[in-house]
Amino acid sequence: MAFNLISKLVNGVKGGITGALKGSADIGSSAIKVIKDITVSSVKGVGELVSAGINVPASIVSGAISGIAELGITVVQSVKGVVNGAIQGAVESGINQNEAVKGTVAQAIFSAKSLGLNIADVAVEAVNGAVDGVKQVGGDTVSATKDAVFAAMDAAKEVGGDGLSSVETALKNSVDGAKDIISEIKK
Repeated sequence: MAFNLISKLVNGVKGGITGALKGSADIGSSAIKVIKDITVSSVKGVGELVSAGINVPASIVSGAISGIAELGITVVQSVKGVVNGAIQGAVESGINQNEAVKGTVAQAIFSAKSLGLNIADVAVEAVNGAVDGVKQVGGDTVSATKDAVFAAMDAAKEVGGDGLSSVETALKNSVDGAKDIISEIKK
């Protein structure tokens, strides 16, 4: 049952993103609003899954990234807006901030891997998008940064290969506070 709902959610978001963004000149800000709105309406539609808060935002990200890729838009540059919008919608719908952050960041990396994208670049955009999304809803950005970096590192470890080291280097060089968080992880 849950798998069917998640699959329908991913496909619904993909279709919604494709339709809403086709022909849009400003994909970045349009994507944030569209994804936020889709997330809010999706959470209402799959209320029984809200207790599994990671699944809903992750599904939103998966569908959105697939839709953006289908439109031929540069996915890496869109990830920040996708994650930002998904987190805003999820948190405003009652999903716990840390679950929303973990689900969206990890799924962005898994989607990047399946599309053959540079996961290090996607990790940086996803972490920055998560922090921006949390900031927009008045959440705890310090906690969001930590949760996002942890999620990115865990997802990169699952992806395998040199993913973990490349994500670690990219985050240390591009995300405020990531060096300290990664040092804490390694203790």
